[in-house]
Amino acid sequence: MSRIIADLKGFATQYLRSKIGAFFTFAFPVLLILLFGAIFTSSEGTELTMPVQNLDDGPYSVALLQSLNNTGVVKIQMISPHENLTKYISDKSLSLALLIPRNFTEDVARAMAQNHSRLVNVTLFGDSSGSTFGTAQAVLGAATTGLNYVLEEAQPTVSFDIQPVKERMSYMDFFLPGVVGITVMTTSLYSMSSICASYRERGYFKLLATTKLRKHEWLISKFMFYSALLYVSLFATFAVGRIAFDMRSNMTPMALVLIPAGAFLFVSLGMLIGVVVKDPESSVALANVIGFPMMFLSGAFFQLEAMPTFIRAIAAFMPLTYFNNGLRDTMVFDNTASAMANLGILMVLGAVFFVLSSRLMSWKER
Repeated sequence: MSRIIADLKGFATQYLRSKIGAFFTFAFPVLLILLFGAIFTSSEGTELTMPVQNLDDGPYSVALLQSLNNTGVVKIQMISPHENLTKYISDKSLSLALLIPRNFTEDVARAMAQNHSRLVNVTLFGDSSGSTFGTAQAVLGAATTGLNYVLEEAQPTVSFDIQPVKERMSYMDFFLPGVVGITVMTTSLYSMSSICASYRERGYFKLLATTKLRKHEWLISKFMFYSALLYVSLFATFAVGRIAFDMRSNMTPMALVLIPAGAFLFVSLGMLIGVVVKDPESSVALANVIGFPMMFLSGAFFQLEAMPTFIRAIAAFMPLTYFNNGLRDTMVFDNTASAMANLGILMVLGAVFFVLSSRLMSWKER
């Protein structure tokens, strides 16, 4: 028995000596249950952002906006009346927008004077495949009903119609960029963090130091390998989606630019992890700590607009969010300008990780 106890103490001491391993075992599950518990149990408190263009300057449009605010579900974000709304929706890749037409107040007053002979509509622009669209419809329905009660004894005067922002976009069209993003992240991040830590532990870097190969050249060769690998994965995923699910997403030149940019970022991040940790086991643990939340909180599976505010704030700090957004901008919404903005963020982050990993890495330290 004493030998068993002695072995148990020794093994426990060895296991807990790794702070990252201990974190992954104890703190990480707690962190996950807090994050995902917040996502799946706080839907009542989720605030939906509703961009609104109000072309009317009368009291009834103000009353409608107030009725929307009173639902406690939406956060109204005003769009300038000088914007071309259709172009604005396309440029910003919006999945929701509400238009209150010009002369709305005057039309409502006329309809009431004519004993409700017709309905006065506002227009809800939306992507019917989006998870937020159903919520927006329900909220707008409640708001118009509330306004009708205020106007005159619940007789309907104000209603809304629906204008799709993109025809035939299915959930799979939304999902494809997320799948590609997850593949790019996991393939690059997990492999590089493990390879770097393993090379350090086995002394392979010391052998590489005896050659003419330089550190940044070694990293560039890995970036090129993973870029080529991920191109194959992208085309295979895209082809299966087209054939099996009749997706309408497009393979664009910008998507082909985003793939190596994502590979550059996550290869550099993986190398940085492999440089700062002491052993392959810890590198895998740390890569999981960083990568696993990104899978679920970066908008790969669900629209971020449907998430609680603090989840959206967390997603803003995750590189995968910008990769997913960029792919979705170009492949689904054909919005090159927005995709380029996300590409710029990826390149800046990738350059930072690349410089850090190159500077911290020493091929001769072990």
